[in-house]
Amino acid sequence: MGRALIGGLLRRGTRPEHVSVGESSEIARAALARDFGIQTTPDNRVAIEAATLLIVAVKPQDLGDVLRPLRPVLQQNRPTVVSVAAGIRLSSLESWCGADVPVVRAMPNRPALVGAGATGLFAPLHVLSGPRTAAQHALEAVGETVWVTSEEQLDIVTALSGSGPAYFFLLAELMTRGAIDLGLDAVAARRLAVATLHGSGQLAHGSDGDLERLRAEVTSKGGTTEAAVHLLDSADLRGIMARALEAAMQRSRELAAQFGTER
Repeated sequence: MGRALIGGLLRRGTRPEHVSVGESSEIARAALARDFGIQTTPDNRVAIEAATLLIVAVKPQDLGDVLRPLRPVLQQNRPTVVSVAAGIRLSSLESWCGADVPVVRAMPNRPALVGAGATGLFAPLHVLSGPRTAAQHALEAVGETVWVTSEEQLDIVTALSGSGPAYFFLLAELMTRGAIDLGLDAVAARRLAVATLHGSGQLAHGSDGDLERLRAEVTSKGGTTEAAVHLLDSADLRGIMARALEAAMQRSRELAAQFGTER
């Protein structure tokens, strides 16, 4: 996700010399400097010493260990801090960053790598418009952004769009396997499944967003699609998907309890 955001910001006009990355891995630092022409350092404090916007793109279990040592610099400079770690609550982030540091939570997804991401954003009421705009501008560099009205809704965003690409890939994978089992050539099955996934996404994105209508337009009465959809309904696909989203949402909440200050 860090690489996706760097690439998106540079494509949107941010100068490479205005981007600094703290990265512990020497191999990763060299790759970032080579690929993007940006500044890299193993010392996170050096990376953020002149920052007005800090994007923390680390795993939830590492977030506290990354932010705690940066607290003196954050307290002195008060940059906008944007966390893209799943689950970790603002109460934990604010306790690690210290008072009066504006903190925004963001939940992007993997299509950000190709500039087609979907990101949910949340900030508490005391975070002013300037930090909110800075965070939104950064995440818009890799796709669409949507502000949610409560922090709890970010757990739902995590389940929907954060984890969502895996659901679509799984469906396309199963469709491919089913077609192969029915006798279609494996290469042809994969190509058709991937192209169908891509084309359906484009069709939906270019529409008014009425997914029920889009599905109905493909589902001719008495046709092949209707036969397949009826079978999926009889297998309780709707219920399975609802339970899957609930499981992902619950895991997001568990991450907060496991790796936040609440533990």
